[in-house]
Amino acid sequence: MTKRSHKKRKRMRAAPPGSMPGTLIADPESPKPKLRVLAYGREGVVERDLTDPEELRDLYPKSDVTWLDVQGLGDAALIERIGDVFGLHRLWLEDVLSTRQRPKVENYGEVRYLVVRSLERTADNHLETDQISIFLGPRFVVTFQERYGDCFDTLRERIRAGKGNLRSHGPSYLTYALLDAVVDHYFPVLEQLGERLDALEDELVVTPAASSLAEIHALRRELLTLRRAVWPLREALQHLLRDQDAAFSADTRIYLNDCYDHTVQIMDLVENYREIASGLIDIYLSSMSHRMNEVMKVLTVISTIFIPLTFVAGVYGMNFDPDAGPWSMPELRWPLGYVICLAFMAAVGISLAAWFWRKGWIFSSRADERRDPRP
Repeated sequence: MTKRSHKKRKRMRAAPPGSMPGTLIADPESPKPKLRVLAYGREGVVERDLTDPEELRDLYPKSDVTWLDVQGLGDAALIERIGDVFGLHRLWLEDVLSTRQRPKVENYGEVRYLVVRSLERTADNHLETDQISIFLGPRFVVTFQERYGDCFDTLRERIRAGKGNLRSHGPSYLTYALLDAVVDHYFPVLEQLGERLDALEDELVVTPAASSLAEIHALRRELLTLRRAVWPLREALQHLLRDQDAAFSADTRIYLNDCYDHTVQIMDLVENYREIASGLIDIYLSSMSHRMNEVMKVLTVISTIFIPLTFVAGVYGMNFDPDAGPWSMPELRWPLGYVICLAFMAAVGISLAAWFWRKGWIFSSRADERRDPRP
């Protein structure tokens, strides 16, 4: 999939107003679909790439579980043919091609349709979500993904190697495993966001800058993106747990409930991080205000020191004639008048600086250490 800047929103492919429901329109920028099938059971695994969906008609009825993974949504006709093979409703196929769906669960007969969103880092290091559509049937699972590459490689290796419960359970357990893989990939992203928040907090206290404020806003956007993906997913998983049909067995519901707990944990972390990010803006404004106050304090102290010096210099800069009388600036004829005037001005400046230091208005850290009786 073509990488896009975070400022360029994904276009929502939709049929023209008034079109017949179930009209399928593919995004011309989407990659062409690649089909990979994993048919497995307790006895073994059959894995191969497909070019014609009709090959599945003979394959999936003979296997305990058939997982068809479709990566790329650039061919509406091929997507329609896949839907015909598995009996998928055209309205669902329309949602598959309209890739800005919120996470949800829908039921139609024996088939369950789930939408989840996976996380992706773009080339310019911005966080985006991709839609993954999952169809759960009696003996099959079909996944549609926007782009090539996903977070299911570990899951495929477990199926090939026969590790865990995948080979001995039905398609509902595979659906849980897919959901769990998507949810688990949220945690590394959250960990990175938490580290960036901690680093920003330290940076804002020491050296706040305009770039820090831009970083805060970028983090808030990413947290909002994550919240939009997790919040409805939590509701969808809760719907699956409340649905007392035969799609998920009692054993699978235990694992599904664990996946739901993970989404609750992720949602709590997202909300906490959003509060921290909002607090970082207050820290930034307070730090900038403090720095401005420090600058103004230094400038005020310098101005205060130079006010009496400017007064003295102004007095002796006036044009009076010392020969006009005894009170007409006799200091102008003193042999050491220049030195005495400079010494007096230096004494005034040093005295004011020492007084400000004693008050703690300048060199406050040293003054605090001087007044602090602790060792």
